[in-house]
Amino acid sequence: MLGDGKTWNGLIGGSLTSGLLCLLIASTFDQGSMDTVFADGSTVFAHPLIGSEGAWFAIGGAAGAAFILGTFLGFTCLLGDSVGSFVKRRRGLKREGNVSSKAPLLDTLPFAIMVFLCGQLFLGPSVLAAEELRLPMVALIVITPILHRSFNLIGYKIGWKDVPY
Repeated sequence: MLGDGKTWNGLIGGSLTSGLLCLLIASTFDQGSMDTVFADGSTVFAHPLIGSEGAWFAIGGAAGAAFILGTFLGFTCLLGDSVGSFVKRRRGLKREGNVSSKAPLLDTLPFAIMVFLCGQLFLGPSVLAAEELRLPMVALIVITPILHRSFNLIGYKIGWKDVPY
């Protein structure tokens, strides 16, 4: 239904790994300590738990909240990727050998769109649902296909990937 590249192990393992990485980031740095603040008050990075007090994922202190948030975002990313695969399979488009996908936007955009959409809908008071982030999210969606293709080609050239897509 989704192609041979999708597994339950990947969905569960990828989601939990994302939770562990978010936990690592949140526990390594205090809230606000990773920010690079410019003269106009803007920042390059915001701690993932800023503004999360009272949010549905704020369970078990900062560590629990970070793990739940990361797992949720990882799951939504993989869910978006699966939606793209489902659409491709229904249209008869599948990976074959060294031939790149015939639907490159379905390979790159659904996971980013799903994360941003679910973040806006379900993360409530968290900084990740802030209205000010909508324009940067659109910009990321626009450059995602370019980044995805570039990193796949680099991975192929250095031998980390078997195929260039």
